[in-house]
Amino acid sequence: MNKLLLIFLFLFNVLQAEESQVNSGNGQVATFAAGCFWCAQSDFDKVNGVISTTAGYTGGSKTNPTYEEVSSGETGHVESLQIVYDPNKVSYEQLLDFYFHNIDPTRDDGQFCDSGQQYRPVIFYHNNEQKQLAEAYKQKLIDSKQFPQVLVQILPAQTFYPAEDYHQEYYRKNPVRYKYYRYTCGRDKRLKQLWVSSR
Repeated sequence: MNKLLLIFLFLFNVLQAEESQVNSGNGQVATFAAGCFWCAQSDFDKVNGVISTTAGYTGGSKTNPTYEEVSSGETGHVESLQIVYDPNKVSYEQLLDFYFHNIDPTRDDGQFCDSGQQYRPVIFYHNNEQKQLAEAYKQKLIDSKQFPQVLVQILPAQTFYPAEDYHQEYYRKNPVRYKYYRYTCGRDKRLKQLWVSSR
């Protein structure tokens, strides 16, 4: 497959994602990669105004990837969360603020105990407004000098592939295992260290 065809397929995926996923029924769509999608789903499901969340994979080149393929780090995909939200109850700016306060923005090689590009933090924007808001928030954080670096990527949305059923709402289906994983991963401890001065 030549480079021109690859570029065409990438642009087609981007346009398709933007056109079909900005609006979903009565809500709008946001897509974030925040490390482990079990944790991201558990966190965002608690946000008032979030209608639904779906754990999945996006950002890579593999069609219909499996968990094992994404975990290998060779597909280019990241574990992600696609959110349908009611903009009358929660704004995209508020979702951005919640997102940043639930990740380690200083890392681009993983999150918390999970290492690898498949766990890097990414904001996938679905339109120019989301892009501008995400870039403005990131710049505000950089300007605050709260962190030595802010490494969150901001990229156009691509085709989103829902993860396998057993990953959806894992925190509800397997509460003991989920709590053990989250605790041993040190997610909440690290978040408290990072954001204690801003909350």
